[in-house]
Amino acid sequence: MLRSAIYRARQVRDLVQRDGVSRTIGMIVQRVRFGPGQWRRTEVLAHYDFVLNKSEIATSGMAAPNSLLWIIPDFNIGSGGHTTIFRIIHHLESKGYTSTILIVGQGVHLSAESARRDIVEHFFPLRAEVLLEGDAVPATEFVIATSWHTAYYARRVSSAARKLYFVQDFEPLFYSMGSEYVFAENTYHFGFFGITAGGWLAQRLASEYGMQTLPISFGVEHERYHAIARREPERRRVFFYARPPTARRAFELGLMVLNLVHKALPSTEFILAGWDTSSYDIPFPHLGAGTVAVDELPDVYAQCDVALVLSLTNLSLMPLEIMACRCAVVSNRGANVEWLLNEEVAMLCDQTPEALAMAVCDALVNDAKRLEFIDRAERFARMHHWEAAAAEFEKGLIVARESLAGAA
Repeated sequence: MLRSAIYRARQVRDLVQRDGVSRTIGMIVQRVRFGPGQWRRTEVLAHYDFVLNKSEIATSGMAAPNSLLWIIPDFNIGSGGHTTIFRIIHHLESKGYTSTILIVGQGVHLSAESARRDIVEHFFPLRAEVLLEGDAVPATEFVIATSWHTAYYARRVSSAARKLYFVQDFEPLFYSMGSEYVFAENTYHFGFFGITAGGWLAQRLASEYGMQTLPISFGVEHERYHAIARREPERRRVFFYARPPTARRAFELGLMVLNLVHKALPSTEFILAGWDTSSYDIPFPHLGAGTVAVDELPDVYAQCDVALVLSLTNLSLMPLEIMACRCAVVSNRGANVEWLLNEEVAMLCDQTPEALAMAVCDALVNDAKRLEFIDRAERFARMHHWEAAAAEFEKGLIVARESLAGAA
C-alpha cells in the first residue's frame, strides 16, 4: 500500500512538472468522478507545439529606444525567478526604460489584469503593461526570453528587435536526458545574447554553445534579511531547504545528511521548509514548516545555527540571504556553486551524505569555528546589493546593443 502511495505521489509530481498545477487538478478530478482508466490522454503534439518555428508573432508600431518586451511563463506568488525578473524591470523603469510583459503558455492567470494586479501587489509596483499570449504585441528595441519555453516565443517575434536571453539556470538539467532536455538545450543555439545569473552559466553557455554572454551577480534584500536576536541560544538547530519536487535541491541526499547528524548529535533540532513534507517518512524529530512566507524567512534562518542548502545546478539565492541572517551555510562543492561561494564564507563539501553530515556536525559542536564563518559570511552578504546586480543587467543591455548592432 505504501509503495502504491509513493508511486501515485510520483505520478502526480510528474504530471505537475509536465502539465502544470491547474491541468493536473483537472485530471485528478476527472479520475475521481469517472474512475480508473479515465486519465486524460496526453496530447504530445499539442503540448509541445510551441517548439515549432512556425508563424511569426507580429508586432505593431515603431520601437522606441530603451523599450523592452519581456516574455515570461506564468507565475505563482513567491516565485524566486520571477521576483528577480520583476526586480530588474523595476530598476530599469527607474532609469527610464519602458517594459512590456508578455505571459505565454499555460498558467494560473485568466486575464492580463489579474496578472498585473498580482505583480503590483505581491512583487513590485511596476508601470509595465502586461499582456497574455495572443494579445497585440508592441515593437520594442529589445526582446528578452526568460526561460527555455519563452525562448521559442522570442524567436518568433517578427520585429528587428535585439533578442536577449536572461538565463537564471541551466534548464536542460531540470529533466532527465530526453525530449525536454533537448528542447531546452536547443534554445542556446538561437543566437540570442545571454545575460546570466552568475559566471558559471556565462562560461558554460559561451564555451559549449558559442553564446555571447555577460554575467550578473546576486543581491540581498538587506532591509528584509539581517541579523535578528536569537531565542533559546542554548539549543542547536539545523535548517534544511526541503523541496522534493525540485530535483536540483537534492531532497533525498539532504534527508540522509540530517539523519546522520541526528544519530551523531541526537539533541539537534531540525527545521525543514520549502514544501509540505508531511507525506514523507522522516524518522528523526523535526519541524516541517512547509512553504514559509517570505517575510517570515529571516526569523526562521536566525533561529538556526547551521543551514544545509544543496544546489546541483546553479546556486540559489538562499545562501546569501541565510548568511545575512547570521546562520552558517553548509553546501556542496562545484563550479555551479563556487562562482560565488568560497570556503571562507561557507562550508563546502563533496556531494556525499557522510561529508556533508560531518561538516554540519563540525559546525554544531565547534562554536568558535561556526562564529568565525558567520562573521565572515555576514560581511560577505553585506557586499551584495540588488541595485548593483540590476546595474550590471543594464550594462548587459548596452553591450548587447553594440554587439548585436555590429552583427547585423
